[in-house]
This record gives sequence, C-alpha cells and structure tokens, in this order.
Amino acid sequence: MTMARTLQTYLAHKGIAYDILPHRHTDTSINSANTAHIPAEQLAKSVILEDENGYVMAVIPADRHVRIGRLNQLLNRRMGLATEAELPPLFADCDPGAVPPLGDAYGIATVVDESLDDCPDIYLEAGDHEDLIHLKGTAFRRLMRGSQHARIC
Repeated sequence: MTMARTLQTYLAHKGIAYDILPHRHTDTSINSANTAHIPAEQLAKSVILEDENGYVMAVIPADRHVRIGRLNQLLNRRMGLATEAELPPLFADCDPGAVPPLGDAYGIATVVDESLDDCPDIYLEAGDHEDLIHLKGTAFRRLMRGSQHARIC
C-alpha cells in the first residue's frame, strides 16, 4: 500500500508540502521511528477513543501514552479506546494500526498533545506500515489549527 488517498487529497487541498519517507515494514509507531532514524517525539501517532457521542482522535508523540482520564476530564466525556474492529469503516483506505494523525481529514474531532506544538519537523503515518509523511512543524501546526491542544500524555 502507498499513501492513503484521503490523506493525499487532504494535504493537496490544504496546500501542504510534504516528503514521503519509506522504511522497512514495522508494526508500531515507535518501531517506525527507530527504523526510519527519526526522533520518536516528532512522530505523531493517533489514538482513537470513543463513547456514545462518537469518536475522538488523540494525537500524541510515538514515545508517549495518552492519559485517557485527563482527556475525559478535558472534554467532559467518558471515553475508552476504540476497538480494532471499529476502525476499518472510519479509515477504509488505511492499513489497520497505521491511521494518519489528521482527524480532520477523516471527519473526526481531534485533540493534540501540546508537546507537538514546538517541533521543527513532524512525521506521521501515511496509512500503511512502510511509509511516513514528513512535514515542517509550521505545516503541521497549520493543519491542527482547528483542533484542541492540551497536555494529554
């Protein structure tokens, strides 16, 4: 698989320049960072949560874990992790476990960890397990302008 069509269309529509960084097949974000020789704190990963009100995408660095209690408090919700079975209909053009951390592209509300706000470069999953997208930090911040930013990991 190559870059997810939804992601490609979204970045083009937003006028965002990017590079594709291929790497050997990996099964986790932290392994992708290690294999691609990039700082794990600059690889943004998505964590999908849900409750009766719908889905939320938490965007955090690859070397961190989302604090679900903090996120629930912030949003005044009672969310839990979405199951793997729930994700394919939401991200039909992505391999399981390789969801790009751009919720807006998929119509999902997004909360971004503040630690990503100052990164000079950001990397993200391209929708498969063998490619990363490299963006300038300014481009990532532009894409995340409409999302909520908080300390969530």
